[in-house]
Amino acid sequence: MSVKQRPVLAGLTLMLVAVLSACGGGADKGDGHGGGKGGGYSKPQSDQVRGLYDAVRHLPRKTVKGTRAHMVKECDPATRKVKHTSRSGSGKRKRTRTWYTTEHYKQCHKVRKGSETYTRVVRTERWCVRLDDVNGKRAKDDLWFRVSPATYSDVHGKAVHARVKFEPRARGC
Repeated sequence: MSVKQRPVLAGLTLMLVAVLSACGGGADKGDGHGGGKGGGYSKPQSDQVRGLYDAVRHLPRKTVKGTRAHMVKECDPATRKVKHTSRSGSGKRKRTRTWYTTEHYKQCHKVRKGSETYTRVVRTERWCVRLDDVNGKRAKDDLWFRVSPATYSDVHGKAVHARVKFEPRARGC
């Protein structure tokens, strides 16, 4: 390494140390970013909600009958001409022989033959819980949350206005 390159390398090293310390790669500040307690990782935010149990609602799956075209596969016999070649010899004595054969196959396609009935799902089955004082805020009352069947049965067995905490699948019902 030449004498002219040493100051440049020292400057780059100093800049790298400054950037790493600004990004949290330096000493532990104890704020959860960097090498703090708990292995250096901050705990992700939980989606759990808590509040006072108000009501539950179970909405069964809703289906309707529908009709659609009944499609049937129909096949017709068909033929196509296939070209075959054979080469033999070498140099000036090369010879190419060509012949054709007829290949038989079935050409298939779908055609409509009447109609058929089927069951269409309009609404999936839902289990919902209504809470008051959501996350400790008294103004947040009568909010519905969609929950799993297990959470529904746990909450349904409790008294009205009992404190509950769960992780909802979705908001609303």
